[in-house]
Amino acid sequence: MSELGVLTGRAFGAVVFDLDETLIASGQATLRSWLRWAGEYGVTREQLAGCQGMPSGQVVEAVLPAELVAEASARIEELEVSDYADIVPLPGALRAFAELPLDRVAIATSCTAALLGVRFAMSQLPAPAVMVHRDMVERGKPAPDPFLKAAELLCVDPANILVVEDAPAGVAAARAAGCATLGVLTTTAREDLPADALVPNLDAVSWSEDADGIRVHPR
Repeated sequence: MSELGVLTGRAFGAVVFDLDETLIASGQATLRSWLRWAGEYGVTREQLAGCQGMPSGQVVEAVLPAELVAEASARIEELEVSDYADIVPLPGALRAFAELPLDRVAIATSCTAALLGVRFAMSQLPAPAVMVHRDMVERGKPAPDPFLKAAELLCVDPANILVVEDAPAGVAAARAAGCATLGVLTTTAREDLPADALVPNLDAVSWSEDADGIRVHPR
């Protein structure tokens, strides 16, 4: 059963989704790329802990000296763009995009433009009105910039937007932007994802539109 809590009965002007592990299963591809990259640059898994949901460039900056950042950032981009095996839509994603009015839907991701292109092509999802990638904003998650940019392009007040996220950095970014948050527990423990409401995945909810806006319902 979904636990929508404060979101129950509320109408929103738009919905903004994270991409990786919210709409698509990309974890295995991501893990393969980062483990290979970490081996090449002598980075431990412990050093990468807590970086989920952050743009790759910010992760690189956090774990390597400045003189290696440009080269190492280009390398992880190369690895991730070339590995798209196992990427499939997560449960409920295709139905969500069928039920929602796509002119009021956006994706805001930490992927670069190139990586977004590859992964979205594998998603089987129809294109929403807006897709915001890392290259479009000055700061990535957990800064609010991706969601503020999505709100701007959708012409919707951030306070009237529902963000769907799986990662703490994404929830932090959405809350900093002033958006309501729905967390999907696909990658993060319940106690570590401080969203307004939590569901196991998108298959736990359905969507509808009425004169007041978009609503999310338990299934």
